[in-house]
Amino acid sequence: MESKYIGMCELDCAKCEAFIATQNNDDAMRQKVAGEWNTRYKQKGYNRPELKAQDVNCRGCLSDGPIYLYCQQCKIRQCGLSRGLKSCQECSGYKCPDLVEKQSRFY
Repeated sequence: MESKYIGMCELDCAKCEAFIATQNNDDAMRQKVAGEWNTRYKQKGYNRPELKAQDVNCRGCLSDGPIYLYCQQCKIRQCGLSRGLKSCQECSGYKCPDLVEKQSRFY
């Protein structure tokens, strides 16, 4: 079954733990995800503020919100929205280096 929550970058928002926790209004999952993501960010050397459970809320990057902080700041999402796109596939520069790099981290 195809998801109706595909992000600008073509990632499936419905597989994202922040999206799932929001859809299920699951505070325990939010807490677990915040802890796991904080550990992952530190291990990868990211210098990000510590996530709290209340930060783990998202209805998909193309929704009216809430949108997870990282997704709000995503340059791929911002680029597509500034061009009036619903997907990077609609772009004449489809498969730009930024998109390829992001997708390589998830696929």
